[in-house]
Amino acid sequence: MSTSKTAHVLARTLSLALIVAWAGPALSAQGIVDHVNAEAAKGAIAIHPLRANVWELEGSGGNITVLSGPDGKFMVDAGIALSKAAMQASLSKLGPAPVKYVANTHWHWDHSDGDAWLHEAGATIIATPQTVSHLTQASRVSEWDHTFPAVAADGVPSVRLTDDKTYTMNGESVVVRPLMASHTDGDIAVYFKQADVLATGDTFWNGIYPFIDHEHGGGINGTIAVVDSYLKFVTDKTIIVPGHGAVADRKQLLEYRDMLIAIRDRVAALKHQGMTAAEVVAAKPTAAFDAKWGKFIVTPELFTELVYDGV
Repeated sequence: MSTSKTAHVLARTLSLALIVAWAGPALSAQGIVDHVNAEAAKGAIAIHPLRANVWELEGSGGNITVLSGPDGKFMVDAGIALSKAAMQASLSKLGPAPVKYVANTHWHWDHSDGDAWLHEAGATIIATPQTVSHLTQASRVSEWDHTFPAVAADGVPSVRLTDDKTYTMNGESVVVRPLMASHTDGDIAVYFKQADVLATGDTFWNGIYPFIDHEHGGGINGTIAVVDSYLKFVTDKTIIVPGHGAVADRKQLLEYRDMLIAIRDRVAALKHQGMTAAEVVAAKPTAAFDAKWGKFIVTPELFTELVYDGV
């Protein structure tokens, strides 16, 4: 087995283990913030080589992608601040150069909470204006029963992207792309062109139902459209780093898209018949997919409700 293939298998195995650790048999979506913070505080960061000088780090909230080289490091997402010491140790293993840029794929704390310490260490934080807006005011996610306070000044991204921007460093072209409203209204994807590695943030959850933040502009139709935009350029060789779940390929991304469409269409048909959200949930429109996709924080019932809100 090749080194690249071995790395992929290892990444998938460890990611599945992480999912089990996060979810547990009795954890509800409402308990997710405290639980994920507790996991992050344990300081276990796994490092997975992807291709060339691009790596994936797991264990501090959402998946983190890192380009490392003499020009500095480019991070996709910052993880949770409670992981600071472990994250610093893991980043140092990728080389001595400091973190130069951090791109926030969206505002959720498990992807952006580390912004402040990384900025203090000299990194420039990149986000969309919508993400900055959510970070700079109290933002509540009802499904998590949690209100996030505004971040401190050091945690506010200073680069606010409204159009694609390419950063050239370490022999790599890093394309940072603001997306249409999908997971939230301020998502970003990052494509490492030479390495052919795509980091999607939470617009893609591999093998598990995704959370869609309708309170902050997200929706099922936008999520499907964004995934379709990925499918137009990724190939069978592209390595895809989802926001949550194991490192993936185009086949798994396509399977995710087809699942989203099938459930969206079933929920829409029931809603258009005049059924309430509770009635649609009781009809179990996700049943054919639950055995594979319904084993994480977003239960079949919650995912049905999230889709219902968007059709």
